Amino acid sequence: MKGRARVVFDWILGLSLLAVGVVGLVLPVLQGWVFILAGLAVLSSHSVRARTALEWLKAKGRAVKTRVVGGLRDR
Repeated sequence: MKGRARVVFDWILGLSLLAVGVVGLVLPVLQGWVFILAGLAVLSSHSVRARTALEWLKAKGRAVKTRVVGGLRDR
């Protein structure tokens, strides 16, 4: 039963973090993307869709980093 409780806790935590992240996208006080990434990280161990979304966001982040760092090297 401990394993089942952990899964339920992870789902509640992950969905809560996603909800706070969505609200944070609208409110200037919260950094919504941080909570969205955290929620996806928690859910990725239980959901293929969350894992896919997290990997997609990581790839986009790496592409932006490469562009920014490459642009700074050209100066």
